[in-house]
Amino acid sequence: MCSRISAFVKSELPILEFPIVTSSPEAKLIGEYIASLVDDGSTIQTGIGEIPSAVVAALSGKHDLGMHTEMFTEAVIPLIESGVLNGAKKTLLPGKIVTSFCFGTRKLYDYIHDNPAFEFRPTEFTNDPFQIARNEKMVAVSSALEVDLTGQVCADSIGDRFYSGFGGQLDFMRGSARSNGGKPIIALLSTAKKGGLSRIVPRLKEGAGVVTTRADVHYVVTEYGLAYLHGKTVRERALALINIAHPNFRDELLRAARERKLVHPQQIACAATPYPRKYEITHTFAEGLKVSFRPVQPSDEGLLKELFYSHSPETVFQRYFTPLKHLPQEQVQRFVTLDYENDMALVGLISFERRQKMIAVARYFRDRATTEAEVALTLHDDYQKRGIGTYLMRYLAKVAVDHGITTFRADVLSGNTGMMRVFHKISRKVEVEGHEGVQKVRVTLPRTSRPITPDQDAPAT
Repeated sequence: MCSRISAFVKSELPILEFPIVTSSPEAKLIGEYIASLVDDGSTIQTGIGEIPSAVVAALSGKHDLGMHTEMFTEAVIPLIESGVLNGAKKTLLPGKIVTSFCFGTRKLYDYIHDNPAFEFRPTEFTNDPFQIARNEKMVAVSSALEVDLTGQVCADSIGDRFYSGFGGQLDFMRGSARSNGGKPIIALLSTAKKGGLSRIVPRLKEGAGVVTTRADVHYVVTEYGLAYLHGKTVRERALALINIAHPNFRDELLRAARERKLVHPQQIACAATPYPRKYEITHTFAEGLKVSFRPVQPSDEGLLKELFYSHSPETVFQRYFTPLKHLPQEQVQRFVTLDYENDMALVGLISFERRQKMIAVARYFRDRATTEAEVALTLHDDYQKRGIGTYLMRYLAKVAVDHGITTFRADVLSGNTGMMRVFHKISRKVEVEGHEGVQKVRVTLPRTSRPITPDQDAPAT
């Protein structure tokens, strides 16, 4: 109200400006990982800095995004001008970019001036978790200074020295978690001080504040990958976080995790080879069954055990050639901890009772002296004869060819006709020795394999 203004003061000082921070290659990788989590029609929240700028840049191929955020920079302008960020699918104030403030250059300030696409609201509204949750597919991206092996996030202090305020981080983490299809994300570079300090740490520094509790954390992202922590055990959290830490610090983090009894005393070290995200794919089979396939991760121990103990005695015998009743811990660790270069395992996952369920595993172990590899496939009894095994083995063959492998070898029980059908479907050249008991099979992998196409129906085996 004009009646409440005491005085106007004219100033010739230029308006305060802040240029866009150029994103490093590492920040761009983080942006790509986060973009893979953003569905078309999502509403996003970002902040300021090289990682938020990288995230926004990585979203250029999306459609019908919206924005509900405490603040933003001019990094969003290209998304608006290209039509990617149009708010068409927003469920709260559709068509509007809802925010409290912005910070950038004169270009940004001129752009928002009298622009009806922007709606500025007080933080009591923008940061209200219940208002945030009204946006379906709400994706909130917040930064951190360090994350400990249990998932606690420090974002405002270095030890007991305050670095910044905690802002709306917890508001948006909780609001996006309540959103239908929402995804709360913590993003940070794996190291600080030019690579001399890990941001994934055994413990937060003495005096450091916990801005986001381990109970509120869902995704943690570094340039080395994604770690999903929500609902996981402390052991699974520690392994997932070590796996996305900088390789130079993984051994140190694993030692600390052993000392704190967060992991098994004989826990195998995580591979230094980066997780090959390029092999993630989703395929829809008959009756609309959607299966996500990806390389195995160290945090998959629990899912793998669950799959093993769901097998019928016949399936166990066909896979292990013995009526195995128990899967030793050491063997489980070897199954899920691979170098991804010489050895590979692809798992098939479905959504089941609001969580993931592993229904298939295909793996190979390379003979280091040759271009051959031992191969094995396991499929949950309830999902056999749907084409899943053939699809997964064909995909594993493609990955193997990418790594210079020419031949799969396997020992197959004579009565396992299903496995033999799979081998004949992925290759025209299948050699078999022996006719009773155990057959020795050699499969020559096609150099130009049939394309692996996601999201289409596949014929049943």
